[in-house]
Amino acid sequence: MSQLGVVLVSHVPELVTGISRLLNEVAKDVSITIAGGTDDNEVGTSMMKIEEAFEANEADTILAFYDLGSAKMNLEMAMEMTDKEVTLYDTAFVESSYTAAALIQAGATKEMIEEQLAPLKVK
Repeated sequence: MSQLGVVLVSHVPELVTGISRLLNEVAKDVSITIAGGTDDNEVGTSMMKIEEAFEANEADTILAFYDLGSAKMNLEMAMEMTDKEVTLYDTAFVESSYTAAALIQAGATKEMIEEQLAPLKVK
């Protein structure tokens, strides 16, 4: 297992499940965990689910991706509650998480991944 892992956060549980499935096609050895929807699996996000995704991830260093603004707020709060190193990316959700997972699988460093993610930054 890589020292880098990926956490996906979305307002819709089915969305992160689908993206995770896509990422696993190119990154079978990368720990990818998800947090989708509220605690009741409604549309929204849950800081508790994000914390659980951080803890379930086998990596010590996590690259976190999200779909919409309020997910970012919950991610930032959850980041304060974990001992893991978490970097949050304000980048295109699907494209950047796919790029990161594929590069982690290929053995890229975090710095190399960030260089590839830079053009995907949300403006």
